[in-house]
Amino acid sequence: MTQTDETGGRSGRDEPIRVLIVDDHALIRRSLDLALTAEPDIEVVGEAGDGQEAVELADRLMPDVVLMDVRMPRQSGIEATRAIKASMPSSRVIMLTVSDEEEDLFEAIKAGATGYLLKDVQIDEVPDAVRGVHEGQSLINPAMAAKLISEFANMSRKEAERPPQLPVPRLTEREMEVLRLVAKGMNNREIAKQLFISENTVKNHVRNILEKLQLHSRMEAVVYAVRERLLEIT
Repeated sequence: MTQTDETGGRSGRDEPIRVLIVDDHALIRRSLDLALTAEPDIEVVGEAGDGQEAVELADRLMPDVVLMDVRMPRQSGIEATRAIKASMPSSRVIMLTVSDEEEDLFEAIKAGATGYLLKDVQIDEVPDAVRGVHEGQSLINPAMAAKLISEFANMSRKEAERPPQLPVPRLTEREMEVLRLVAKGMNNREIAKQLFISENTVKNHVRNILEKLQLHSRMEAVVYAVRERLLEIT
């Protein structure tokens, strides 16, 4: 039986990371394929040209990571991400886009995306991005994190008028500190440095947060915490 680590990914294995590439431009798919297949620890298991095909292939191929274009025919990347995460919560989705518009970013995170990569990124940075999200990191650069915080603040103000629903799980003070830093786009190393603790301790806190909230990604946890008023962002 395949084991899972604290953030839902597979661990203790020698198999390469299985990646599905989704983009309606063949040239982009080809570039990503060349960059990834050159890596011994990454395997491209399939390619799709639109969101609907992506959902069908993901269901059959069960990729660890999906590189997903945001805007495509038939079904958008955000809609496809939502469907893939519903059927395979442990799969990681990195959104690919030419835009850093706040609406796209926020909708992608709400749909369950773990990362957000602009298409002007250096192609040799993509393999590390794949490895990062597979290991449980959220791929959000500081500029995007600032936009997310703005969106979270807007959502928090809107939700202030809504009465709380079911009782929410209690997080420890340290877990809340970690969650606040996740909301700022920090990775495990940065959080560890900020809180003067080890990276393994950060991983344990993230695992406990996700288990308590019954969620699958760090950014889902932030969205949930804001909605349920566990976390206030101003």
